[in-house]
Amino acid sequence: MKISHYFEFEDHVTGGIHESVVHQRKMLDRLDLEYTVEPTLDADVFHCNLMGPRSVWYAKRARSRGVPVVANTHVTAEDFGDSFRFTNALAKPLSPYLRWTYGLADALVCPSEYNRDLIETYTDVPTTVISNGVDREKLEGFESLEAEYRERYDLSPPTVFLVGHVIKRKGLETFVELARRLPGLDFAWFGPLDLSLKGRETTNLIEDAPDNCTFTGFVDDIRGAYAAGDIFCFPTHEENEGIALLEAMTAGKPLLVRDIETFSWLEDGEDCLKVADAGADGFANALERLKDPTLRNRLGTNAARRSEAFSLSTVANRYRSLYDEVC
Repeated sequence: MKISHYFEFEDHVTGGIHESVVHQRKMLDRLDLEYTVEPTLDADVFHCNLMGPRSVWYAKRARSRGVPVVANTHVTAEDFGDSFRFTNALAKPLSPYLRWTYGLADALVCPSEYNRDLIETYTDVPTTVISNGVDREKLEGFESLEAEYRERYDLSPPTVFLVGHVIKRKGLETFVELARRLPGLDFAWFGPLDLSLKGRETTNLIEDAPDNCTFTGFVDDIRGAYAAGDIFCFPTHEENEGIALLEAMTAGKPLLVRDIETFSWLEDGEDCLKVADAGADGFANALERLKDPTLRNRLGTNAARRSEAFSLSTVANRYRSLYDEVC
């Protein structure tokens, strides 16, 4: 079996979508499946990760030639807003475009049950939930970087942290407000800033953040973030799955998340703490609780155990089954 595993705009798209594609290709390697990263119809399956114009062109022709089309549903109109400049304006027309382009596939891969529920309002194409997975090997040895990264960013434990692109949708306003309310804790957001792509409101939040709130920008070794951070605080408003959250779990970090449908599979008080209210009060109260190292250790240990189900070696077989099914 040969797979055309295509990622349109590969040289320009970063963040979770890019990581997901990296994970998929590592899984294909584990499965010893032949694949090319070029778009081609000389394959048994055409698998695309972003429905840009070139992907649409190939998908339409693949269907006409009897080559099954598989597409990942990384993008939804719901999670597109509050990301970068102009994304709010584009979110509304994006919805009918995605309904059309996802409808060109024979099978859709959704990273979570929540994402599948959304996608099933877009199209009646069959859906399969396959997690983006977590690359456990990428995080190996992260503990050895603790002293280096704490010193680099002047962070004292317990450090509240987040990993990923700094965008409003991921709870930037709450994160900054928490740092302002809790001056005795250090807060660090590890990830690209890209201020030129941000709207004025997002830029102001970053620039006006208190001294105990650090935005590191791009870090050369992401393991350093999980070494220096103690409490993974993820007040995101909308998420399809969250690879950084899976990585934090793998690193044994306690999770503090907003109680949204995406995280319904997490158990409050067992492998995370959840905050239901919309403001910062609930998060501040939860962080006060998480000053207790015993609670942090229990939640982190349970999270690490839970993360094993998302390893690439476990998830990979679901792709093999899907390809066998569509061929």
